[in-house]
Amino acid sequence: MDVISLPIIISREGKWYVASCPVLDIATQGATEEEVKENMKDLIKEYLEDPDTPKPDLEKIETAVATVTIKIEDYHGKATSVAPA
Repeated sequence: MDVISLPIIISREGKWYVASCPVLDIATQGATEEEVKENMKDLIKEYLEDPDTPKPDLEKIETAVATVTIKIEDYHGKATSVAPA
């Protein structure tokens, strides 16, 4: 069995955690961060096992996780510098 690591993005939207996997263009939600991670694992597995879904060539996917720092002017009435956590 092969093992692959795929990047996911998790954000909080109201009372939900939302996770997306940009490489596969899929998303899911959960009540907790741990739940949304498990939901994403299940969704990726289902996605890869579905014979009718076109899939990218996983061996050719190159991914990088990066952050950028930008200055946002007049964000809610004040200048803010957004930096990676």
